[in-house]
Amino acid sequence: MEFKLIRHATTVIQIGGKRLLIDPVLSRKGTLPPIPQTPRMRANPLTDLPIEDEKLDDWLLSMDAVLVTHTHGDHFDKESEKRMPKDIPILCQQEDVNRFTRLGFTAIHPVTEELVWNGITISRTGGQHGKGMIRVRMGPVSGYVLRAENEPVVYVTGDTIWCPEVDDALTKYKPDLVIANAGAARFLLGGRITMCGYDIAQITKHLPAAKIIAVHMESYNHCLFSRKMLRDYAERKGFSERLFIPQDGEEIVIKI
Repeated sequence: MEFKLIRHATTVIQIGGKRLLIDPVLSRKGTLPPIPQTPRMRANPLTDLPIEDEKLDDWLLSMDAVLVTHTHGDHFDKESEKRMPKDIPILCQQEDVNRFTRLGFTAIHPVTEELVWNGITISRTGGQHGKGMIRVRMGPVSGYVLRAENEPVVYVTGDTIWCPEVDDALTKYKPDLVIANAGAARFLLGGRITMCGYDIAQITKHLPAAKIIAVHMESYNHCLFSRKMLRDYAERKGFSERLFIPQDGEEIVIKI
């Protein structure tokens, strides 16, 4: 299995002979407003897309499908609405089907519980995008477990903190690789809405042999937990050898 971090939660996974683009955000640096009611009000994205604009359309055409965990603006933006081919397969949670339909996409495949697509079994998992009223306000989010023959089992957590739903997914599927949305995103009021070092440490305790790739850092104004902070935490807690913290544009090959 091949993995590439583009930026934030935008990644590419090559699994089962297919290239899946996850949570595409294609806007250029500083062209979007800050996420409001957050401690650091800066224009988004904070970093640029590591793909030249004139190559972007051809790059999108090289994808076999798009997997969307949820449609918050830092996981699916208006530039993606405009640039992505309308006939590209969209794999998404049921709650987002109507939006993709309104946008004119013609090959929408909702993952209610489990979907087999081109030899890849995609299972939807739950999560908690924060606690209390923040969780209610943030709406439904999903994670996905991807399984294909002769490939590692991959769990994409989506936007969540450590919670019973994540615990259940780890217990049920026993992934070889967990792609965790870190960054400890938050608003002025309430707690974290994505993972920090503590949450990722819980994953390592639950699955002592699994590898973890941490994404969702340093690209949006509400994500305050940096790569260095996570790396330092992992070294203190003794799981740094199992943790990958890629830079934007970095590729990783995972073998079983």
